[in-house]
Amino acid sequence: MDKFDKICYDIKTLKIQGAENIAKAGVEALKLKPTQYQLNKLLNLRPTEPTLRNAINYAKLFGIKNAMSHLKKAPLIVATNGNKLIKDNYVIYTHCHSSTVMGVFSEAKKTKNFIVNNTETRPLFQGRLTALDLARLDIKNNYFIDSAMRLAIKHATIAMLGCDSITASGKIINKIGSELAAEVCYTSGVPLYIITDSWKYDPLSTVYKPTPIEERSPKEIWNNAPKTTKIHNFAFEQINPRLVTAIVSEFGIHKPKKFIKLAKKALS
Repeated sequence: MDKFDKICYDIKTLKIQGAENIAKAGVEALKLKPTQYQLNKLLNLRPTEPTLRNAINYAKLFGIKNAMSHLKKAPLIVATNGNKLIKDNYVIYTHCHSSTVMGVFSEAKKTKNFIVNNTETRPLFQGRLTALDLARLDIKNNYFIDSAMRLAIKHATIAMLGCDSITASGKIINKIGSELAAEVCYTSGVPLYIITDSWKYDPLSTVYKPTPIEERSPKEIWNNAPKTTKIHNFAFEQINPRLVTAIVSEFGIHKPKKFIKLAKKALS
């Protein structure tokens, strides 16, 4: 397996995680083999990852250097914008692992003290990656099992989630459990902010065309399940935009409708 195929394999099997990391790896792979065939292969690795598609297409049009520049600069701007929402002694809920959300926490830690409540995120336990990152930043962390999500949110000041995709209708696609988290935030009066790069907007989505939701191997959940048991392992779910307080991006802090207008213009 050469380096290009290794990157593709690592993206496909989730060894590379986080939309920005996947996009950076995809652009690096394209640099190794910039042919149309390899480009198409990269574009089809993760159907619910528009950041990868946007990065590859941007690199094709404007060059690999410019694509990498966006992927490096945008998270820094997002972190600055997200930091404005955090105050001393806040308790912040998050789910799964998002390098963009971690960027906000890292920026806020420079001047503020706060605690993060997070959930384990089965079946692959990405919440542990978040906990390890928080430990490295010396940020206090309360770690909850997924079924205790309501308690983790109920005792939070605000919630911050990353996202994998935002559709034309404003639905935010993120790790399974995120829609439940959004609903609990809404009923508990906890403001929910989506922390994202604008390249998470999916220009291929339409109001009438649903974005495919990846269903992963049942073996990730239960390797030797009874034959009469059908395991559903959906990797993502959709958050209704009415449950979202605002989307934080390099554009600033905006309601979902405003964000979509800005993202459409930037990617057109």
